[in-house]
Amino acid sequence: MELCTTIQAIRQARAALGTVGFVPTMGFLHEGHLSLVRQARAENDAVIVSIFVNPIQFGSAEDLSTYPRALERDVALLQQEGVACVFAPDVAELYPEGFVTQMSLGGVAAALEGTSRPGHFAGVAMVLTKLFNIIQPQRAYFGQKDAQQCAVVRRLVEDVNSPVEIITAPTWREADGLAGSSRNSRLTEEDRKRAPALYRALCHARDCVRAGEHRRTVLEAAMRSVLEAEGLTDIDYAMIVNPETFHTEGEIIPPHALALLAVRVGAVRLIDNMPLL
Repeated sequence: MELCTTIQAIRQARAALGTVGFVPTMGFLHEGHLSLVRQARAENDAVIVSIFVNPIQFGSAEDLSTYPRALERDVALLQQEGVACVFAPDVAELYPEGFVTQMSLGGVAAALEGTSRPGHFAGVAMVLTKLFNIIQPQRAYFGQKDAQQCAVVRRLVEDVNSPVEIITAPTWREADGLAGSSRNSRLTEEDRKRAPALYRALCHARDCVRAGEHRRTVLEAAMRSVLEAEGLTDIDYAMIVNPETFHTEGEIIPPHALALLAVRVGAVRLIDNMPLL
């Protein structure tokens, strides 16, 4: 496995590979990331993984410095998984002095996370555009946990005529249902016990739908009740949307409705989602 820290090095390494499956990450890898790597290995000649904590997707209220990092550990894990190359540039490599280009997004990027974290998706779109251009993969792999991000990325590649195929894999979960996230490592022991309430809230909404309940406000209240029973009251949103638009559409939920949560558990903001129909 080759560890590349410059654009020139990763381009040279890429030139020697066939079809490439690309897994973009911010590091501190967990089993969810590794499941994407395994799928990419099965579907391509080679896998490239990026490890880059992208500063321009963090908002003013988020602490970039506290995002967990463990490059040596991550590289060792990826070597065990048979990854061909790891691209781990520093900030100056991707955003050199004089870098001024910005992106402005609308549509699926405007609501929910777009409202709660202004500029976040623009930062994601910028770094992915750069990484796709540098690595030129045939396919790129993302987890369903970041459902809105997946929709934003699909829209991005369509709008800019990128040939990259976007693959969305099911959310990887711990045994108690907690969705895999690098941020989980920052949960205290007590908060870790409470965090699976997000999954239980989503399951409760799904069970209500299966029992015949289709009123959006009733289902959203049902999710909140599960969270609040666990003492989780700092709820950014608990909503049911059309996954094509990421907006609510009336009182009766649409076909293929998607329930989404963003909840602060102690000092950590967690997101999760689940299809309901």
